[in-house]
Amino acid sequence: MGKKVITSEKAPAAIGPYSQAIKTKELVFVSGQLPINAFTGTMPEGVEEQAKQSLENLKNILDQIGLTMEEVVKTTVFLKDLNNFNIVNEVYGKYFTQGYPARSAVQVARLPKDAEIEIEAIAICE
Repeated sequence: MGKKVITSEKAPAAIGPYSQAIKTKELVFVSGQLPINAFTGTMPEGVEEQAKQSLENLKNILDQIGLTMEEVVKTTVFLKDLNNFNIVNEVYGKYFTQGYPARSAVQVARLPKDAEIEIEAIAICE
């Protein structure tokens, strides 16, 4: 089995030449999720609501193939302003339970669509 492209209508469509996610035999690689509501095409105001939307998009993509946030083993959080780390951490903690995934969080100069946050993930699918 090679790779399989994963697409969910409950997450925003890719805005370039990439896939929402790629599934291999053992892993799922979820592309960075911007905080865009797939149904309205809008982005909420504020980093807290944007973090929730990015995580909901991630959750919806995993759900498309029968996985949950429990299978996530690594995330990368891209923030426009690292001063918002505590706010994001609060939201993030509501989506993951004990046995948290490994994580990196970095500040970036700019994100697509001028979002405050983008989150990517790797999950297991054995």
